[in-house]
Amino acid sequence: MSKKIAVLTGAGISTSAGIPDFRGPDGVWTKHPEQTKVYDIDAFLTSQKDREYSWRWQKESPVWNAQPGTAHKALVKLEQAGLLTLLATQNFDALHEKAGNSPDLIVNLHGTIGTSHCMKCHAKYDTADIMARLDEEPDPHCHRRLKYQGDMPCNGIIKTDVVYFGEMLPDGAMEKSMRLVSQADEFWVIGSTLEVFPAASLAPIAAQAGVPVTIMNMGKTQYDNIATRLIHEDIAVALPKLVDETIAEAQADEH
Repeated sequence: MSKKIAVLTGAGISTSAGIPDFRGPDGVWTKHPEQTKVYDIDAFLTSQKDREYSWRWQKESPVWNAQPGTAHKALVKLEQAGLLTLLATQNFDALHEKAGNSPDLIVNLHGTIGTSHCMKCHAKYDTADIMARLDEEPDPHCHRRLKYQGDMPCNGIIKTDVVYFGEMLPDGAMEKSMRLVSQADEFWVIGSTLEVFPAASLAPIAAQAGVPVTIMNMGKTQYDNIATRLIHEDIAVALPKLVDETIAEAQADEH
């Protein structure tokens, strides 16, 4: 009977892959609070200038071109060993997908920059295609032709599938995460400050269900007191090590 491990990842797993976090001491929003507007849904819907700025900012952001680091790859290894049951992430950088974790296990609590959609007809877009044409179309609108409107283009506003301030989390994302965390044998929090709700509530939910909690983060979190294991080390080194140890233990248990 192999172990079931549920994982929550935050910005800390991606800083090792070259993506600055938003809320840390050197975070993007700590240094440039005005840039939070990039992800403000009201500004995005009401102002073409804000939309163009948001798209340009997202295209130039390191989030867009980042590649998965050793920590991301370690979680792929955990999945391949049959031990990972949930990979909930607060990051929208799509690095877990790029690393090769299966979409069935990934829950993007704050959405993902990898895909986009039309806010009017809900047509799906690959964000890469939109970014490639951003110079010709700085304020992307939907080109889908609508049969019921005489084949006229829909022309709805397109936005990335990142959850903007003022938007709801993706449907069912928290419910699925809560269920799988409660059913796990271990819950690992990797690189999250556990400040942003509702994602942060997964830690106390695990503890209440009697699931041992591991918190791996450089700084302290408000839930350190409920953790059965605290790891304050470089995630790029510490996570691969933890994964290898866990796989070795699981294999030893089977023999």
